[in-house]
Amino acid sequence: MSRSAAAERPAAAVEAVWRIEAARVVAALVRAFGDVGMAEDAAQDALVAALEQWPRTGLPDSPGAWLMTVARRRAVDTLRRQAVLDRTLREHGHWLVPEDGPAPEPRLEPALDDDVLQLLFLACAPAVPTGGRLALTLRAVAGLTTEEIARAFLVAPATIGQRIVRAKRALAGVRFAAELPSGPELRQRLDSVLTVVYLLFNEGYVATAGAQWTRPDLCAEALRLARMLVALAPEDAEVQGLLALLELQASRLAARTDPSGAAVLLDDQDRSRWDRLSITRGLSTLARAEELAPDRGPYTLQAAIAACHARAVRAADTDWARIAALYGELAARTGSPVVELNRAVAVSRAEGPAAGLAIVDVLSQDGRLRNYHLLPAVRGDLLARQGRCEEAAEAFELAAAATANERERDVLLGRARECAGGAR
Repeated sequence: MSRSAAAERPAAAVEAVWRIEAARVVAALVRAFGDVGMAEDAAQDALVAALEQWPRTGLPDSPGAWLMTVARRRAVDTLRRQAVLDRTLREHGHWLVPEDGPAPEPRLEPALDDDVLQLLFLACAPAVPTGGRLALTLRAVAGLTTEEIARAFLVAPATIGQRIVRAKRALAGVRFAAELPSGPELRQRLDSVLTVVYLLFNEGYVATAGAQWTRPDLCAEALRLARMLVALAPEDAEVQGLLALLELQASRLAARTDPSGAAVLLDDQDRSRWDRLSITRGLSTLARAEELAPDRGPYTLQAAIAACHARAVRAADTDWARIAALYGELAARTGSPVVELNRAVAVSRAEGPAAGLAIVDVLSQDGRLRNYHLLPAVRGDLLARQGRCEEAAEAFELAAAATANERERDVLLGRARECAGGAR
């Protein structure tokens, strides 16, 4: 093994632990200190310490507890430095210090199981701008970088950075509530929390960047949170719809990669590897959502689409006409160009590639998906199915250049090579 490869292994181990533990560390620190910014800074300090120490000492027996301990120490150090500054101000500049003095040092309690969920509700407080709620929680809970969040929202990284800063300012001094919200307060924040859990799962299902096609740890965390939301709001149809969607999508995770970690697309998946228990749970939860609200909301509609795939024993059995109709209903509800792109795929499978390409061509003129790599990817697929191999190869190469996920880039470049070969 080369020296560079050996050096990469400890860093990869730290990254793997960080993905699993980061949200719980940040949530516990916010509970203890009541400051999202300080909690994030202390958690990042712990990550830096792990990157420095673990390659020399090896992974500790309990990496999560190690990170929590170091992060708490850094946070306490910060608090004590602030206390020293406050004492100095009282002695030499008492006119600058609030009458009630510095905040007392918090009592450090072990994290509760619902700390992460409470962090979501905290960040989704009405005082926080909507865009900031989503950006901050994806940063704190999913551990996404500003660039990854920007790609998820199809905006510039600087825009996301500004949203996060504004969100932290809005939350300055706000502490964890003793209990999760209920009644009107729950209703006021629930839609934002559902969006965050949905985006968290999506990042696990198809990572926006990196060497992994999927991040199952994020999917598992999103499922855990969705199940807690169902317990919190059992009569809300969209809460049930979101859980149904996540269960059905998660059922395919094991089949989405081969033993080497390479991506396996839907038509090529071994459906015997789909988790039948997860499918059963998802279908049951979908039925409950539709019972609660026959006029289906966006998450319930997406769950109904996922159910069409789950019910198909073979790829050839998929009811693409029904999926296209459901996407049409979803597009009418949301106005999302991404949904419309998915509808184009379903229409192409139900009516032929020319019908799907007509929708894609309209989207290409829209502008909202200008930097979205799946637009040229879908276009490439439809062109290839029409035998327009040279154009398809160009589209796949454009899509490959626009994605930051290495596994996805490999798939797209592979398709480009196939098409280029067919064009000769």
